[in-house]
Amino acid sequence: MEDRVESTRDGRPGAALLALAAIVVITAGWWALALWPVGAAEPEWLARTRSACFGSHGGGLPDAGGWVLLIGEPLGMLAVLAALWRESLRSNLAWLWQRRVWRAGSVLAVMSVVAFFSILGIRVSRAQAASPAGFAANSGVMTRVNLDVPSARLVDQHGSSVDLSNPRRGPILLTFAYGHCATVCPSIVNELRMVRRESRRPDVRIVILTVDPWRDVPERLPMLSEHWKLEGGDVVLSGDVKDVEASLDKLGIGRKRNEVTGDIDHGSTVMLLDGNGRIRVRIDGGGRADFEAALRNAAE
Repeated sequence: MEDRVESTRDGRPGAALLALAAIVVITAGWWALALWPVGAAEPEWLARTRSACFGSHGGGLPDAGGWVLLIGEPLGMLAVLAALWRESLRSNLAWLWQRRVWRAGSVLAVMSVVAFFSILGIRVSRAQAASPAGFAANSGVMTRVNLDVPSARLVDQHGSSVDLSNPRRGPILLTFAYGHCATVCPSIVNELRMVRRESRRPDVRIVILTVDPWRDVPERLPMLSEHWKLEGGDVVLSGDVKDVEASLDKLGIGRKRNEVTGDIDHGSTVMLLDGNGRIRVRIDGGGRADFEAALRNAAE
């Protein structure tokens, strides 16, 4: 019935073709939002949008749910369109193809779509090469130590005072990041979460100490906690700039702040703390295999 209502006598474009065009435009918009290359300086709003909608982290690719949305939803809409208006759509497309101007426009549109998805294909291949899995495969420098954690007045996302030298429970995976970082920082946090889950160690807490206390003020920590998908007893810490800077210095965390942009150049460091507030393992420049080894060390 829908076909009879929608079709015109001469097959000129109708609602079926408009619906197909809308599906193409919506799909292109979603794919561009999820995958369009923006370089290393990914805007914070875009990073958060990609994380919330597609499960992307640190300039990486969407997670499984994100790919289902990007691929499954357009296919579902096309299936509904074919079920309702298949004959009308076929008639509309035939009408377009029979006219030289529309045929040329259709060829140009198809070429544009191919070019668009070619750009996205390059973006996907590059992201795969720099994905967290590739990062995790690289072995870092793991050092077994037995050092006290320096005492410092810090604040977590709940507004509570925290002193790492007197942990409530352990063990702890301590790392260093900042909110405006859209590449290495979220990748490290995501790796730690994955390693904890895959190692079946729910007792391990993840603690993140900001290296950017100027912008990661205590009022902003709840948003960072949500952005990094922290769970349970996980915390992100900040505080007075002098206190945070002193803690980073005592922990030996090298960093350099760009006074113009405010961005922080720092390495990737993860420390394993036991339940007594002592550092047992320090990993510089490591990945998943190193973090897993650190957790095995904690179990020994």
